[in-house]
Amino acid sequence: MLKNKVLWIVVAAVVIVAAFAYVRVRQSRAKSEVHFETTPVDRGRIVSKVTATGTLSAIVTVQVGSQVSGRIAALNADFNSTVTKGQLVAKIDPQLFEAQVAQARANLVAAQGNLDKAKAQAVDAERQYKRNVTLAERKLIAQADLDTSQSNADAAAAQVSAAAGAVEQAKAGLHSSEVNLKYTDIISPTDGIVISRNVDVGQTVVSSMTASTLFLIAEDLRKMQVDTSVAEADIGKLSPGMKATFTVDAYPNERFTGSVRQVRNAPQTVQNVVTYDAVIDVANPELKLKPGMTANCTFVWAERDNALRVPNAALRFHPPAGMVSSQGQGASNGQVPRPGGGEAGQSGAPAAGAQARASDPDRRRIWVLRDGKPVPLMVRTGVSDGSLTEIVEGDVSEGDLVITDAPGGAAAQSQQAGAFPRRMF
Repeated sequence: MLKNKVLWIVVAAVVIVAAFAYVRVRQSRAKSEVHFETTPVDRGRIVSKVTATGTLSAIVTVQVGSQVSGRIAALNADFNSTVTKGQLVAKIDPQLFEAQVAQARANLVAAQGNLDKAKAQAVDAERQYKRNVTLAERKLIAQADLDTSQSNADAAAAQVSAAAGAVEQAKAGLHSSEVNLKYTDIISPTDGIVISRNVDVGQTVVSSMTASTLFLIAEDLRKMQVDTSVAEADIGKLSPGMKATFTVDAYPNERFTGSVRQVRNAPQTVQNVVTYDAVIDVANPELKLKPGMTANCTFVWAERDNALRVPNAALRFHPPAGMVSSQGQGASNGQVPRPGGGEAGQSGAPAAGAQARASDPDRRRIWVLRDGKPVPLMVRTGVSDGSLTEIVEGDVSEGDLVITDAPGGAAAQSQQAGAFPRRMF
């Protein structure tokens, strides 16, 4: 009986050990297996875009200010008012300026009177001098008296010139006062719509070196522009006349269109990020778009309708060393040798790929699964939309399975651990 118990214990132990060994062997085999993730090559549309954000504004926006200081006596325009060129939009209290005009006019009258007086004195001095000349010829007066009369005549003539200058100064002062009086009328310099009004009746405006801004007038809101900030890496893809589309938060389901008017050369640097202003002209016949709205813009700089496409992950993929066999890889496609195979040895394929990329940046390597084995192919790429890339040249056909990843496997784990560094070329 005891022997039977021992026998069963031994049998059970053997079964447990065998099961454990079997499980470990299965796990080890599972870890060593390599599974390739593939995507079929297909044909379809690829649109290469540049995206940027911008701000809407009127093409011409005029700041209407005040040239003189004073109290606002009346306002003839308000927010959203339609105004015409020459229209009176505001009035500054003119009483002080009218008084200045009256004072300047009085100064002019006084200066004119002084001029008339100086002329009369000059005539009298000239007459006296001529009389003394006659007397001097007859030796009836001394030479000193003649010289004195001549000096008086010259001084009187100079006084006339000074009085005439004072008259001109008074005229200039009167003109300045009249101009300041006219500046109390705030006139619209253009046809448009009042976007902003910054004053109220009774408020005092102060004019200094910079004129105070009372109104902001947009010339025509039916024609607007978007000033976008385009990254320096993308600015070379834009050109005048290029079509652009954008959306605004106010109408999220509506897409507006425009065209690039100019790409300005002035850089804008914010936190070491350089952008450039691409100006988009936009028609706004329904006046839906308003100044200051944020526009999310898209520029289409290249598009293909029936392109041979591969995912960008296939262009980034490269199997680690030891994952692929060395038999027939280079010969299967006649383009590049495989790592570890052929006369090039293990470093032949990366060197060839690096040289091809250096000579032509559009040449890339992809891996295609053929007969269950990964095969490298050199291809020439075209446009890309960020997730798919066009293949314009290479031994790739529609339906081929391109490898995008190889998860699992001891080789992959070794690559992640650093035993097989990944080579990008």
